[in-house]
Amino acid sequence: MAQHPIAVEVEALAFQSLDVYVAARELAALVHAASIADPELRDQATRAAKSVFLNLCEGLPSDSGPMRRKHFALANGSLHEVVGALDLAHAIGALAPEPLRRAQALAVRVKRMLRALTARAA
Repeated sequence: MAQHPIAVEVEALAFQSLDVYVAARELAALVHAASIADPELRDQATRAAKSVFLNLCEGLPSDSGPMRRKHFALANGSLHEVVGALDLAHAIGALAPEPLRRAQALAVRVKRMLRALTARAA
């Protein structure tokens, strides 16, 4: 996985430099800023995107394979929820195509990395 520095000039924990961390954080920020017009879908997508990121934050530093798998599975479920909420928001005219495209691309990246992380935690 590629290493990325965090944006803030403070000492970081090792997992904060991982590409999956950076991509999940970017996805959560993008969903938050996406201006989904439907309040329920905006809330659902935002909560799910935060869940992806925060479950990664719990699973990445863990030394326990079962704990890592648990948090990666939760992140994966939330990732699919984000994609579904954004797709539906776009389908009902509550989200423009560009934020959906960018979020979808990030979701695919995060999904691939989650799959690899889960396989390694086995």
